[in-house]
Amino acid sequence: MRAAGDRVLLLHGIGRSPASLAKLERGLAAAGFETLNLGYKSRTASLDQLADQVRREAGAFLDRNDGPLHIVTHSMGGLVARALIAKYRPASLGRVVMLGPPNQGSEIADLLHRTWLYRRFYGPAGAQLITGPMPRVDFSLGVIAGDRSLDPFCWLIIPGPNDGKVSVARTAIGGMDDHAVLHATHTFMARNARVLSLTIRFLRRGRFDADG
Repeated sequence: MRAAGDRVLLLHGIGRSPASLAKLERGLAAAGFETLNLGYKSRTASLDQLADQVRREAGAFLDRNDGPLHIVTHSMGGLVARALIAKYRPASLGRVVMLGPPNQGSEIADLLHRTWLYRRFYGPAGAQLITGPMPRVDFSLGVIAGDRSLDPFCWLIIPGPNDGKVSVARTAIGGMDDHAVLHATHTFMARNARVLSLTIRFLRRGRFDADG
């Protein structure tokens, strides 16, 4: 069982909204976690600026000291969480779970980030999703990657198993505590029942394979 006061901040991906994490939020709430499924203007600012926005909007939720503050993210929300923790690390930070995060960028961004249409739709943060060396974290992190794609075009661009947006390999990041790969697509990963169960397990135990 969770400790009293456990709460979860949910951060959606680029071009999405809190509705994309609604099913995941309901599952976390049913498991006893207090949740804040925050919307933010993902297409209008850089990752650093988005971290500032999240800090402004969720400040009271982040600053409470009545229990651990966990973060669950989808896609680029993971990079926003990393920027948030780097700038405004909550004193009560607990565990973080990232679903399909482009921690090392995406080959899709490499191919399209200079095009007008890509920049128009994805904005400044989207241009930051190009591939690069593996970064590192200093907090408790579990990453869930998908290896199914609904878009055959992406299989021609992204090397190795991928979820249609990000390769399994590029979801990894130095310092993470655990990494799981599921038969899930990027778009619908947050609605996957197995993703929910592994997310809850990591928030409670710090491992995806932990007993209980």
